[in-house]
Amino acid sequence: MHPTPSVIIFTALSGLGFGLLVFLGLQMPDVTGGVAFIFFAIGFGLAVGGLISSTFHLGRPERSLKAFKQWRSSWLSREAIAALFTLCVMAIYAIGRIFFDYDIRILGVIGAIMSLVTVFTTSMIYAQLKSIPRWNTKLTPVYFLSLSVGGGALLAGQIKVCLFLLIIAGLSQLIVWIKGDRALALSGTTIGSGTGLGTLGDVRAFEPPHTGTNYLLKEFVYIVGRNHSAKLRIITLILMIGTPVLLLSLPFSHLLAALAVISHVVGLFISRWLFFAEAEHVVGLYYGKR
Repeated sequence: MHPTPSVIIFTALSGLGFGLLVFLGLQMPDVTGGVAFIFFAIGFGLAVGGLISSTFHLGRPERSLKAFKQWRSSWLSREAIAALFTLCVMAIYAIGRIFFDYDIRILGVIGAIMSLVTVFTTSMIYAQLKSIPRWNTKLTPVYFLSLSVGGGALLAGQIKVCLFLLIIAGLSQLIVWIKGDRALALSGTTIGSGTGLGTLGDVRAFEPPHTGTNYLLKEFVYIVGRNHSAKLRIITLILMIGTPVLLLSLPFSHLLAALAVISHVVGLFISRWLFFAEAEHVVGLYYGKR
């Protein structure tokens, strides 16, 4: 699929934001007053900023409120409801911690759980799509959740937990790539099955269906060269996992911690770009692009 900036920003930032809120809800770190305000501001800023950026990909952003009505069948609607509920619960919890030095423990726990639920609903928007075999797997939620909590632990300053979670996130990323590269072939979908002509013999594209481009080609057919993809994958692992783990393994300093966060975020954006760019929508078979 075409890696649209608004969706990349949405999935990356919201995942980080809700990941941080998970740890704040569990009192990791246990902060109050001005320090708590800074942590919660970062968490809410990332989560809300990411959610707002997603509306720029809508054809009619002013109709985004209608997303709340289709919760029975739409993971997008479930995500919107889960996000709103989570932010409201965490806002009440944050007010208690910041202004009254009071811990409403049950709200913190509920907010932490719902933060994970929100990230899960985001992942299911993509994991449910049978038309993209690379995404249509249980590994997609694992990928989203592992990076969310790993990045959240990093932002929360939970170094020991962060090192473990980042390694898990790196392993999940590797597995997603390895399994994903074979997903389209293993799905059994071909140009023959896509056109319904497979029973007549081998089917191949003689010429494009039309001379110009169209919406499907712009949105769903994007091809990344193998060499280019391999280089970006290596860079992703180095920046998103390797560098933060190395820096956090050294004697602690705020400078190293800041560099670890910056490196992880840059790597996360590259990872998310690849997530969309490498998605092989089966419609590409019809146009002879796969």
